[in-house]
Amino acid sequence: MGSITIFLKKHTLWVGFLAVLAPLLVMLGLQFAWLARLKQVSALAQKAAHNNYLEAIGTEAQFYYRSTAERALNIPASLFRQNRLGEVAVLWKKKPVEGVRRLFLVDFSRDRFGNYFLFDPERGDLDPYPASDEALAIIVACTPLQVLSYRGGVAQSTTLRVDERDPEYRIILNPITDDASRVVGIAGMILDDDFFRKELLPSIVKKALPAFFPGIGAGDLAVSVRDASGQVVLATGREGGDPHDGDERVSATSRFPFVFADWTMSLHSPGTTPEQWASANFAFNVTLSLLLAVVLVGGIALALRAADRAVRLSGMKSDFVSNVSHELRTPLASIRVFAELLRLGRVHAPEKVQEYGEYIEAESRRLSRLIDNILDFSRIESGRKEYRFEKTDLGEVVAATLRTFEAHLRHGGFRVSAEGMDEPLPPVSIDPDAIAQALHNLLDNAVKYSGESKEIAVRLARDGDTAVVSVRDRGIGIPRSEQEKIFDRFHRVGTALVHEVKGSGLGLSIVQHIVQVHGGGVTVESEPGKGSTFSIRLPLRRERAGDAVERVAGKVPEGSTEAGV
Repeated sequence: MGSITIFLKKHTLWVGFLAVLAPLLVMLGLQFAWLARLKQVSALAQKAAHNNYLEAIGTEAQFYYRSTAERALNIPASLFRQNRLGEVAVLWKKKPVEGVRRLFLVDFSRDRFGNYFLFDPERGDLDPYPASDEALAIIVACTPLQVLSYRGGVAQSTTLRVDERDPEYRIILNPITDDASRVVGIAGMILDDDFFRKELLPSIVKKALPAFFPGIGAGDLAVSVRDASGQVVLATGREGGDPHDGDERVSATSRFPFVFADWTMSLHSPGTTPEQWASANFAFNVTLSLLLAVVLVGGIALALRAADRAVRLSGMKSDFVSNVSHELRTPLASIRVFAELLRLGRVHAPEKVQEYGEYIEAESRRLSRLIDNILDFSRIESGRKEYRFEKTDLGEVVAATLRTFEAHLRHGGFRVSAEGMDEPLPPVSIDPDAIAQALHNLLDNAVKYSGESKEIAVRLARDGDTAVVSVRDRGIGIPRSEQEKIFDRFHRVGTALVHEVKGSGLGLSIVQHIVQVHGGGVTVESEPGKGSTFSIRLPLRRERAGDAVERVAGKVPEGSTEAGV
């Protein structure tokens, strides 16, 4: 574990680089697969756009003729009943209708078979229709409404009707009905094919192109329109003539929805086919993605070290200021209170003076330990922490640590039970001050999180070739999900009871570091509400023959000691 940590610290840049490079490669692989799929569907999407373009042309033509017919052919039924059709002629002369070859009226109000009138735009008057192909086409188109009027039937719909049975005479009819929905007349128009082919349709095609294909010029797409016989009536494109007719060049076809329904529109791509367009976009996107990936990886490699250092320093600074300030305030406040009592002469009894002096000494030692933790943490982070190993009686180290902590325990009303071994342990190669500091941190942790319980147990035991120092409390305990994280620096268990206790978040992290340097480990056994047991496990190194190591007979005192406030 320690070697892995050291390796990660020494190679933070490469670890971070690989941590970013791996997802980036995965992203590039997924993007390549997506672009390959996009290449396959782009041609279909392009064809769909072409179909929408042709449908928009048809819709625009429909809107023009429908709106023109509604304006010109909506005649009040009263004009037929009151024989005032001349007013219609005046209106048509005043507001000419563009794109119409002939306007006409059919009056059923006085003749059951109808009176037919053609509008003469030169004279601005209505004339009875002469015998002609045009008049015959009008009669044929109006026959269904004429029969309905003759029978006195009710018109089920008064919407515009289109008759294109004779392609030479495309007629739009508007049935005029009275309040009883009976047909009293017809207003109609014969469309001008030349106007549609030469003026209206080219204008619509040109207007719709930039709305659907903003980056494509008029010469990059060719629109052809054919009549019912297959003759080209309109062709756009670079050459202005009939586009290429091969099926592979036609990307979309459509028909007009309202009038000229027998005419067919086709869209061609003289420059590139949809398949070629999709391949070009695929190559461009792949190249751009690779270039961006190279730039991104280079930028990450240059910025990782500075960013990592800045983040670590910022986090350490904020955590240190917020946590350590609470830890330092408590012993300082205790020292100040007892020192003021002694200075003001309010304590006269020698035993009280001695007791307060012990409190001051204990709190000052506690303050020193806090400062040592901070300094050791700084040395550990910078790699400058040094340890002095020597053959030491571990039992004596434990006993000495308990003696220095005795006043603090007595002041808090804690009862401590210490259990030693029947036979002393062999001297262990350790740094006595560092092990004492680790044990002190565990005792301080037990005091803080004991809650209402005031019992702490310290035990020294042997487990094979390992010496075990355990500190057990009966406090609030630690959830299983948090037990692997409590040795991380600045980590605080995320429960409300724990957050009521202030701490620097360094104690257990330093314990783990010290024990690992000694080749051992630290473990925790805990359940919420039942307390925690922290165990320091140190390897026993047998002394070689000839080693002059003085054994210390002292052991951890057995039994229990109880101190009151």
